[in-house]
Amino acid sequence: MTTLKKAILFLHRWLGFISGLVVFIVSVTGCLFAFQDEIQDALYSYRKVEVQHKPYLPPSQIKQIALQKYPTGESSIVAYYGPNRPAAAMVTIPKAGTHYIFINPYSGQFLHDENIARNFFVIVEFIHLYLLLPPAIGQMIVGISVIIFVIIMITGIILWWPKRKTDRKRSFTIKWNGRWRRVNYDLHNVLGFYACAIAIILAISGLSIAFDWVRTGIYNTANLGKSYAFEKSEVKSDSTKRVTINQSIGDKAFAYSTAHSPEAKMFFISQGGKKSKNNVSVTAYYKSMHYYKSDSYVFDKYSGNLLKILPHTGKSAGMKINEMNYDIHVGQILGLTGKIIAFIASLICASLPITGFIIWLGKRNKKRHKKPRARLAV
Repeated sequence: MTTLKKAILFLHRWLGFISGLVVFIVSVTGCLFAFQDEIQDALYSYRKVEVQHKPYLPPSQIKQIALQKYPTGESSIVAYYGPNRPAAAMVTIPKAGTHYIFINPYSGQFLHDENIARNFFVIVEFIHLYLLLPPAIGQMIVGISVIIFVIIMITGIILWWPKRKTDRKRSFTIKWNGRWRRVNYDLHNVLGFYACAIAIILAISGLSIAFDWVRTGIYNTANLGKSYAFEKSEVKSDSTKRVTINQSIGDKAFAYSTAHSPEAKMFFISQGGKKSKNNVSVTAYYKSMHYYKSDSYVFDKYSGNLLKILPHTGKSAGMKINEMNYDIHVGQILGLTGKIIAFIASLICASLPITGFIIWLGKRNKKRHKKPRARLAV
């Protein structure tokens, strides 16, 4: 082995020791989260409703029904998840946390009260993102570990790459009939190779969700260094233009958005409380439970006037890619097939720290047994 490869091997090994446990936890939780929509749909009947050919109840009415459960709470977000799915109001209750109140969007029937802190998949998500540590600390630990993991994958490919053409067939297959140490070695190298490209994509998309600087880098790279001020511009509501209108601002914003995004299936309406300085915003997603294609609307919280519209067709390549991050990260950008690929890749990633540690342990023990014993004087 050349001096360069010895240095790469040293780097590969010790970076693996540093990040291995975190990579294992993040990968396992990623596997669990990949099919969270499908699993919850199968377990909970409230996640589906019968489609009715009539308009949804307006956001103000959804909020009103939700706040009947918690009169002291405050609701700033209402979501319509799709024609065959419920609406939900996010209610924050003092000293009781945040609840999602699921409601039939056609009839107003109460369906379910969910404390999100007790939802299994929300807990899995928080482990995946923060290791259940304080978010600022946990996110940094996970982020650094994932960056290290990307470096490990690249160095692993360099170490694995066969020198001769005759070695390629052996390098691409697992010798299942070999000794268990050989099988473990092949599992680490061969599966690591096959998962490498997908793993790096999953890692980068995860980093872009967690860190602004990654999103900025992707945005600038995809836009070839160009910046589009309109996409980043922030608009403010004008408190001097308060008007009295019969219709709730949120209802007016929702009605406008549904009319101008007729293809959209899912809507998120964000409307702060009376003391909030935030605008009213509506995001219209083209596909239910998918986030990569959407139109965005911003309205003045006092007058209800439209302040900004950003349709999917008017977004730059960088913004579109960044909005794909979640769907890429869980694999659903390619539908069920993509989720299966993401699941398998995450499972392989979880196995790599284990198989790698076993390889290191085996070599360490082998070196120890090879040490020459002292000869007895004759």
